[in-house]
Amino acid sequence: MSAQPPLLAVEDLSVEFRTRSGTVQALDRVNLELHKGKTLGIVGESGSGKSVLSYAVLGILEAAGRVTSGRAVFGGLDLIAATEAERAAVRGREVSMIFQNPRAALNPIRRIGDQIADVLKRHSATPRTELKARAVECLAQVRIPDPERRYGAYPYELSGGMCQRVMIALALACNPALLIADEPTTGLDVTTQAAVMDLIVELAAARHMATVLITHDLGLAASYCEHITVMHAGQVIETA
Repeated sequence: MSAQPPLLAVEDLSVEFRTRSGTVQALDRVNLELHKGKTLGIVGESGSGKSVLSYAVLGILEAAGRVTSGRAVFGGLDLIAATEAERAAVRGREVSMIFQNPRAALNPIRRIGDQIADVLKRHSATPRTELKARAVECLAQVRIPDPERRYGAYPYELSGGMCQRVMIALALACNPALLIADEPTTGLDVTTQAAVMDLIVELAAARHMATVLITHDLGLAASYCEHITVMHAGQVIETA
């Protein structure tokens, strides 16, 4: 047990959704913690509450969802009780997320370099005159070939693996303390899956960044994570 307080501590977190058929309990008193520089795998089948947990922590639940109890303390701030302005100051800067399906997450009619520049402009102190150069640097860090040319590419011009690398570049642009990767290898072939995961782990280690890997693949989590939390029907059923 580390003597340092955890970077993220989720305590008795419960979430429900209102549906036409009634109320659905998505999370039921979930507890977990993650320390700086460590990697946690959250594993479970579809519908087990893995992604809902991350959305609740970041304050981006769908309108039908609401947190009914619990806390999510990040760096001393309870993100559940925080105002939207306080959460917005944390998202993108201190906590970033790689969403499922990068093609859907990226703006299809905006150049990928401009999308990274948008993140830098919103969440960092990068001077306007340096935004493009910094965005190109972000693309180079995730090993996208010829990053200066790729800056002007649109998502549809890139492969699935390259789009996922762009999502990683977006998430890491402001050097967050915590990265949440939600099914980052979905839809990728086995070789590309390994390359993407190796890249995430390498960059996290170099930046001493805490990482949450959300996946249905226990083998993947076991290969890349120091600790694993298994979820089922909105509850944590095992922690290792």
